[in-house]
Amino acid sequence: MKKLIIANWKMNPASLKEAKDIFNATKKSLAGLKNAEVVVCPPSIYIAELADKAAKVGVGAQNVFYEDGKRSHTGEISAKMLKSIGAKYVIIGHSERRTLGETDEVINRKILAALEAGLKVVFCAGEETRDAENQFYNVVKGQITEGLRGINQNLLKNIVLAYEPVWAISSNSNAKADNPGSVFEISVLIRKILMEFAGGDLARKIPIIYGGSVNAENAEKFIKEGGVDGLLVGSKSLNKEEFRKILSSMSS
Repeated sequence: MKKLIIANWKMNPASLKEAKDIFNATKKSLAGLKNAEVVVCPPSIYIAELADKAAKVGVGAQNVFYEDGKRSHTGEISAKMLKSIGAKYVIIGHSERRTLGETDEVINRKILAALEAGLKVVFCAGEETRDAENQFYNVVKGQITEGLRGINQNLLKNIVLAYEPVWAISSNSNAKADNPGSVFEISVLIRKILMEFAGGDLARKIPIIYGGSVNAENAEKFIKEGGVDGLLVGSKSLNKEEFRKILSSMSS
């Protein structure tokens, strides 16, 4: 199975020219790479332009609204709109959105809307802190079960589960990547949660990826030792050489 690498550009870069430059460099980095599928999630204003030139690179969104435009929602973008301009994926439940007040209920509604519109969902879950009593596991379990509540099992095949502990995200002060051994243990626990929710056969088909201070030095270890199906890369996906090295490590 190909490893799934999601590039979350967040609110970057500042111009379409820069976005095209980084995107073109990403496409060049894929030359000869057979073991990875790459999806770039730029700010929404760049999606249409980049999707038109996507070729072997998928394009996704970083956010979506849960209604389809039948009501007035100033400033929002629906799943159908994203789909119409070429988006194939959408990130939902990222901790930086949760910090702005998005609840598990809102995240669940967004996931439902995105799946119904035909988008694949990168569903993020992860604890704010790691406690010695391992109560953080219940936090992650709650996020997953509430986020997937009421979803038709036929649509679960379009879910990617991204484990991204908040304390490991590079944009946070004192952030430090989790270690591959710990990620392996948690990915096993997450797989068990998915099995309880959806049954064994379906749960085994849902990719589990890791995010949180991923860089060229640790990317390969998270895949080989952490046992995950891919990576969610933040700031390092904007650094052309660093991201090239991350992608290159997928073929070793």
